[in-house]
Amino acid sequence: MKPDNQIIIYNTADGKASVALYARDGSVWMNQGQLAELFATSKQNIGQHIANILEDNELYADSVVKNYFTTASDGKQYDVAFYSLEMILAIGFRVRSKRGTQFRIWANRNLREYMVKGFVMDDERLKNPDGRPDYFDELLERIRDIRASEKRFYQKVRDLYSLSSDYDPTDKATQMFFAETQNKLLFAVTGQTAAEIVLSRADASKPNMGLTSWNGSIVRKGDVVIAKNYLSEEEIDTLNRLVVIFLESAELRARNRQELTMDFWRDNIDKILEFQDKQVLRGTG
Repeated sequence: MKPDNQIIIYNTADGKASVALYARDGSVWMNQGQLAELFATSKQNIGQHIANILEDNELYADSVVKNYFTTASDGKQYDVAFYSLEMILAIGFRVRSKRGTQFRIWANRNLREYMVKGFVMDDERLKNPDGRPDYFDELLERIRDIRASEKRFYQKVRDLYSLSSDYDPTDKATQMFFAETQNKLLFAVTGQTAAEIVLSRADASKPNMGLTSWNGSIVRKGDVVIAKNYLSEEEIDTLNRLVVIFLESAELRARNRQELTMDFWRDNIDKILEFQDKQVLRGTG
């Protein structure tokens, strides 16, 4: 499997095994080694069950078996057969073990949610860690990061801005609002606008042009002109927190049905930054 596939970790109820399922092509996939670990049996036994399922025409190979290249511990790539959720569940029925039953219950409850939403949350574990490592803080950090991504942030700001009584999507000022807001946030964190960050930090003599983050496995031309890609980890964290404060305060006003105007949004971001003792960019920058 390639590294850009989503990985879902399933921990067995007895705590003796932790196996990975790979989300791809509308299903989740496991190889024979993972299946053997999941159901606490041998690869040979798993292989026999697979052969019987296909021979009985319970499932058809072209829809439940796919080969993907995977990188082994020796660094080499191998062509490995993976089996879809349908096959995993069918094997679980035939193995007839407690682990098989527990996995089916977990899969029916969680994997459908994952395929629809793109994530699964263990609500009880988050609320009651019971002495286990508490990942709630990490989860909140990831949510902040997702919400602060340029695409999601622009969508949120645009939706909120459209609620203004004087909103005009054809007005140039409206179209410039996101760039203005983004510049104010970046300036509060770094003391520079987006253009100034790129100009001062892009450096062809440094690895990856001085970028600290980018989309994909290699740096592309479009990555070099995105200011956020040059921020340090600490700067990213501060930016994310400011974005969340801005969005939450804006959404709260909208929910309270208080009148919204374009000037309110501009003043609101300035007030938030001032309250946080951040430097405020005057104008568009």
